[in-house]
Amino acid sequence: MSNLPSCPKCNSVYTYEDGSLFICPECAHEWALVLETDNIEDQKIIKDANGNVLNDGDTVTVIKDLKVKGSSSILKIGTKVKNIRLVEGDHDIDCKIDGFGAMKLKSEFVKKV
Repeated sequence: MSNLPSCPKCNSVYTYEDGSLFICPECAHEWALVLETDNIEDQKIIKDANGNVLNDGDTVTVIKDLKVKGSSSILKIGTKVKNIRLVEGDHDIDCKIDGFGAMKLKSEFVKKV
């Protein structure tokens, strides 16, 4: 028999694996098994224009006027962006800005509040 982990929510032993997730058929809880090799050293550290480390959920301010691709709008200096999410790629920050909607920003154009 396989050595699948018990459900962390209801302690059921009838869990099964679906891709990278484990699923409990009794309580419908889904979770990913975190390996001990996944540590903070493997993650890229993203810093703002002043060198402060950014985290998910931080509030930042735009430090220069930015043209919005595909629009004639300009994101003005001093615009506050709440609850950012850090992502991999050329644009480090995924966020929603009031009046603009969903947007991706580069961390070099923001400062932490």
